[in-house]
Amino acid sequence: MPDSDSIQTVAVTGASGLVGSALCRQLANERFEVIRLVRPSSTETQSVPTDCLLWDPDSGIQKLDSRQVDAVVHLAGRSIGEQRWNALEKGRIAQSRIVSTQVLADQLASLPKPPQVMVSASAVGLYGDCADAVVDESSPPAETFLADVASKWEAACDPLVSSTTTRVVHPRLGIVLSKSGGALAKVLPLFRRFLGGRLGSGRQYWSWISLEDCVRAIIWMLRSSQAEGPYNVVSPNPVTNADFTRDLAKAVGRPVSLPVPEFALRLAMGEMADALLLTSCRAVPSRLLADGFTFNDPQLYEFFESELTSA
Repeated sequence: MPDSDSIQTVAVTGASGLVGSALCRQLANERFEVIRLVRPSSTETQSVPTDCLLWDPDSGIQKLDSRQVDAVVHLAGRSIGEQRWNALEKGRIAQSRIVSTQVLADQLASLPKPPQVMVSASAVGLYGDCADAVVDESSPPAETFLADVASKWEAACDPLVSSTTTRVVHPRLGIVLSKSGGALAKVLPLFRRFLGGRLGSGRQYWSWISLEDCVRAIIWMLRSSQAEGPYNVVSPNPVTNADFTRDLAKAVGRPVSLPVPEFALRLAMGEMADALLLTSCRAVPSRLLADGFTFNDPQLYEFFESELTSA
């Protein structure tokens, strides 16, 4: 059974991102004390808001011993889709996840009283291209760049697992959907301008989750004493890209446009096209369902209808 009474203070990295900002709001609504771990910037002076601690991915959290932290949610990491990949950019993507997690795990493990739980993000990219096969938390990692990053990202928490009683949970995130940011916010203008077509064959599966359910799942992980290890944070109903395209076009009242050929995507995006758009990942949330988590948004079209008509 969930046990939320003992967790009162939650520190969050990546608090300004799509998931992090929504998570911080919901934690505050549920009467948790939220400490946002923010990176120093050239514009900051000696004044740091009382609900923040300075955090450097290469050196850890400043003045952590001055605050009692019951739980840490680690979401920070460089975006995988903002810049075209090359060796340097891929190195930055990997380092922003693996090194920062190692530093954070080592620091938390060294505390006289480590946190009760650390929820450290991962991704369903760990499974690679699975074609039509259904994958869950028992499925092995693939041998791709993103799979390697995700595997090492999770393993970076090992010092905390091996030397403390801290529960470590890895939410393997799918495509988080919200009109306020992320993938959906980027493609909505295209669909509204009659430019929404399937990508390539459209047969590739996309594992998605609404922002609300993503946040609810993370808070469930904080509260649930049985939650440990990896959980696929995705809807129980992954869809093909063709279905995604059809449902979104219908929700915005537009016809489906012409498909975008694979060669055009690869020409524009390089290997990112295959890794982010054309790879098929049919991941399901077996562990969340088995442990009793319920989804508010299990069906894509109904989610689109609700999301796009809400204020």
